[in-house]
Formats: sequence, C-alpha cells, structure tokens
Amino acid sequence: MPYSVGIQAAGAALLSAGFPAMFTTAIVVLLVIVSVISSLHKDAADAPARLPIYSLFSIVPFFRRRFDFLNWGFQVTGQSAFQFDLLRNNVIVVSGESARETFFSAKGLDLTEGFKILSGAIPMVRGVTSDLQTKRIATIHKRLASVQRNERLSMLIRPMLEDSRRAMETWGNSGSFDPFDNVYELTVRSLSCSEISDDPCVVARLKKLYDTLDVGTTPATVLLPWLPTPAMLKKLWATKEIYDIVVAAIAAREQSGVSRDDTLQMLLDSGDEKLVVVGFIMGLLIAGARATGTTACWMLTFLGGHPEWRDKARAEVEGLVASQYPAAASSSDSLSSQLAGISLETWEAETPVLDSIIRETLRIAQPHTAMRRNLGAEIHIEGKLIPSGAYVMYPFSDVHLNPDIYPDPWKFDPTRERETKTAYSYVGWGGGKTTCLGQRLARVELKLVTALFLLGFQHRVVDSSGKVASGPPLPNWNDILLCRPPQGSFKLAYERSKTTL
Repeated sequence: MPYSVGIQAAGAALLSAGFPAMFTTAIVVLLVIVSVISSLHKDAADAPARLPIYSLFSIVPFFRRRFDFLNWGFQVTGQSAFQFDLLRNNVIVVSGESARETFFSAKGLDLTEGFKILSGAIPMVRGVTSDLQTKRIATIHKRLASVQRNERLSMLIRPMLEDSRRAMETWGNSGSFDPFDNVYELTVRSLSCSEISDDPCVVARLKKLYDTLDVGTTPATVLLPWLPTPAMLKKLWATKEIYDIVVAAIAAREQSGVSRDDTLQMLLDSGDEKLVVVGFIMGLLIAGARATGTTACWMLTFLGGHPEWRDKARAEVEGLVASQYPAAASSSDSLSSQLAGISLETWEAETPVLDSIIRETLRIAQPHTAMRRNLGAEIHIEGKLIPSGAYVMYPFSDVHLNPDIYPDPWKFDPTRERETKTAYSYVGWGGGKTTCLGQRLARVELKLVTALFLLGFQHRVVDSSGKVASGPPLPNWNDILLCRPPQGSFKLAYERSKTTL
C-alpha cells in the first residue's frame, strides 16, 4: 500500500496549501492532459508536417520569440507549411508565393477570429470591440472610409500638425530621446477627438494603458482568458480605464453642445449608436494610432541613421513649402502653419521620396504575422490540408525578408524597385481582400509628422553611450508589436534648427 499512502499524503498536503495552490495545480494538470491528448491524434495523409515538440513547449516561444520560432519550424520540418497546437487550437503556418496567393484570397479564412485568438492585444469589451454584430462592423468600416474623404482628411491636416508641434515644443532646443517613448504618441488626433488629443496628460495616460495591454498579453491571457492571473487582471483594469476615458470624452462633447471638426463629431452627427462610437475610437486607437506611431518611430530612426535619405526627404519637403506656399520664405507664420498650407493633393501626389521611405520602413520594420481562422469548408494550400476550424498564419518575413525578392533584405534601401512578377511581393498594407482600411490616413499622418520633425530639427542615431552610431539599430522581429530593439540600446540625438515650430 505504499502508493496509496503517498497519494493520500500528497492530497492532504495539497488541501492544506489552500485554494491558490490547488487552483494552480489543477491548471497544470489540465494543460498536461490537453498536451498529451493533442499529441495522440493522427493527422491526415495530406496534413502539414507537425513540429516535433509537445504542444505545451510551443506556447512560450510562439508568444515570446515568434519570429525565431516560426523560422525554426520551417527549418526543422523542411517544409513550406507546418502545424502545431496551442492547447486545443490547431495552428498551421504557411509560406511561399502560391501559399501567399491562397492565404490572401480564400473566402473562408476569417481575419477577426484569427486575430482574436492568436493575438489578444486589443481591449475586449463585449459588443464594443468584440462579438460585434455584422451591422456594427459595417458601420465602423463606413465611418473609417468617411474620415479619409478628401474634405475631411484635408480638415485634419492643420490639427494633426498642431498636435505634433505642441509635443515637439516640449523637447527643448537639444537633447536625445527614445522615439518609441516620444514619437509614438503623436498619432492620436486623427482617430479620436479634441477632448482627448488636446490634453497631453490624457494622451500620455492612454499610451500607458495600451502599453499595459501589450505587456499583459501573455500566453495565459490569450489561451486561458478566464484564468484570473495578475496579468489578466491588469489587462481588465486597463481596458476599463480606456473605456472610461473614451466614454467621458463623448459625454463631455455632448454636454458642451459645441460642434468640432474631428472624428468624434462625424460619428455623433451620423447618429451612430453609442457602442459604435466607443468601439470605433477604442479599437482604432490601438489598431491605427499604435501601428502608425510605430512606423513613425522607425522612419525617424532610419532617417537618423541614413543622413543621405534624411537630407533627400528634407529637401523634398522644403521644395513643397517653397512651391505651394510662396510666402513661406518671408512669412512669420510658424513652420506647422506653413506645412498646413500645403494641399492634401500635394502631400499625396508630390512626395515620391517620402512614399519610398514609408514603403521601405513598412517592409523592414513591420513584424506582423497575418492570422486567419478557416470558418469555411476545408481547403488546401500548397497541397496541404487546412481543416475547417483551424488557424492559419502567414509571416510577413516570408516575403519582406526574402533575399530572392529583396537582395540584402535587412538593408534600408528606399531605391528598391517594385517587384511585379511575384504575387503579393509586398504586403506592407495587407493583401487581397484584407488590405488596411486606414492606409490613406496613415500615409498622410506619417508624412506630416516626418516633415515637421525634419524641418524643425537636425537629428542622428546615437548608441547607449551617446556616440554617433554607424547606422540605425536592427529591427527586432521577435517584438511582435513594435519591432523595438532592446531598450536603452540607442536614442535619437537632436538640435532645433527652426526657432518657431
């Protein structure tokens, strides 16, 4: 009877340890059972190769070092597609031109469901940012299109520049900063309202709350969202605070009775229900402002490490000011006002240097992995079975860092010619039926922020000791949101070149 006695002793010890220990032990046992069960099922003959590890061992690297993990998967299987399990979720990763074509065009592959399970970085409020009715999703897409119409987008140019000017004025005449801390929050105006963007404290608070969501996105919070871990509790509280900030801004606008030229006013004037208004601002502040802010950080970083491109971009903007606003040379208007005098059409059609810099920045510093779930019938990609209900992923690195398509792929080179012979050779704004709906707005905002900074400051990349670096830092594709290098490894040193921004 030694075994039964041992079991009884272990049981007694567990009971005496209290609920936390019992709960943790139960979760560990559950995970082990799920892992064992998932490793026992048989795959179909045409199924993708399976990673040679238990599902439990794939969870941490998938979330913490995704770029390395996916590359390892292709290497260890020797195939263009492989599969693994995240608990009970079957995940299939595909690569190659043919796979890319099918991935971005197949009707049954749903973006929303794929992103919700495999990402978890969006604040989830039922009926507001998750579990949305089809009608509400269509309304949000319609409103995003409205924000980018010529008249409304033209109206946003001056306030967006003013927001950037106000933030840059606080930097002083010289110094250094981490762009991911200082540039990131310059992109809030276009998708929110003056009640938020006019208050630097609120903008800074929102950034911290979204950072909390990012840090709190752990394997447990994504795969076991019902588990009350400390990270999940922090995410819930951050989501509540974001929700409260947005709702308070809407209430303040309604109570004031003052109409303003911003996105919130457009939503209210359209008579949209409150959940649509709140969901639009909450969801797009993270999906739009964070993505645009990250790209802006990398644009200034690359330009600081490549002075020849910094000078080309500055010369292009100076040419716009001189040609589109002739009085600028002798005008006492601020730099931001001069830039605001340039038409939307000019910003969009006459900035080929900025366009090439944006394109190359998105290629080399956008660590995305496209995520879908097959909600339709089973399909085949590259001859490999994608069952109904399975999750499918396509890493952007498969094309953007492919040396056959982009020689010396880690090199920042805006002169690269567009590849036209390869299907979906560039997916910086998505591809197929799932392209970025806000890309017009994002392009304009990136140009405005970059133009004001380049004309207002001289800057360069410096290392951790403050010495001028030989080039920009290498993007870290394992950082699945920002591609951010190790904190403290570099900064942007600057000197004010214009007295009046």
